[in-house]
Amino acid sequence: MTQEDYYQVLGVGPDAAAREIKEGYRKLAFQYHPDRNKDNPDSSERMKRINEAYAVLSDPSKKGAYDDLRRRFGSGAHQHFRQNYSDQDIFKGSDINQIFEEMARSFGLRGVDAIFKDFYGQGYQTFQFKGSGIRGGGFFFFGGPGGPRAGRVPHSRTMGVIDQIARQLLEKKMRPGTGGARGPDAEETILLSPETARDGGPFAYHIKAQNKKLVVKIPPGTREGQRIRLAGMGRPSFAGSPPGDLYLKVKIRKPLLDKVKGFLARLTS
Repeated sequence: MTQEDYYQVLGVGPDAAAREIKEGYRKLAFQYHPDRNKDNPDSSERMKRINEAYAVLSDPSKKGAYDDLRRRFGSGAHQHFRQNYSDQDIFKGSDINQIFEEMARSFGLRGVDAIFKDFYGQGYQTFQFKGSGIRGGGFFFFGGPGGPRAGRVPHSRTMGVIDQIARQLLEKKMRPGTGGARGPDAEETILLSPETARDGGPFAYHIKAQNKKLVVKIPPGTREGQRIRLAGMGRPSFAGSPPGDLYLKVKIRKPLLDKVKGFLARLTS
């Protein structure tokens, strides 16, 4: 497998916000869509690389893991990442299928099911589910004629996996009044000064994954390790219902004098 950088594949920088990553993917997916490149046999391989890069960089957890490998191994990050993540892992939870369907509706191109079977053969499978006001779907990979690859689901277990995923999604906690399953909660850490923690007040915070800037009201007497809940600011729902909640875990900045004392104590211990 060739060494490549996911950021270079999408044409975005390492500091690109989630919206920029998605916009970069939309542009390339339309440019290299096989229906628009019938005379270019290389477009399908290019599209597969673009799909993989977006599936990783659009997921905060996978992106964080890749960024860590990139800092440690440089150009070898892709190889190390693929040693730990199968296609099934990479594409789990991705919204690529939704983006392809949007292009299909807008421009009359083939939808995700036909395109991805061209890309990945019979090792690709879609699924749909609905019930109790919830509708959704997705795709995953399993072993093809050559046998299942590491981390993939064997064909004989495919329907069992689909049923399990659907049941888990349908049984998720329902947000009152929406009729749909809320998105997952998220947690991030904020660093407060001792004065802000003690007295409370407004605190500016940037949610990088969503490219949103907030002003959070810090309650007086906030303690180290305390969590502040921001309703509806978590991750979006797979089924299109309201997002989950965001919890900000508080870390209090130590005064410079305390840092110096701690450093000296470690030197003399």
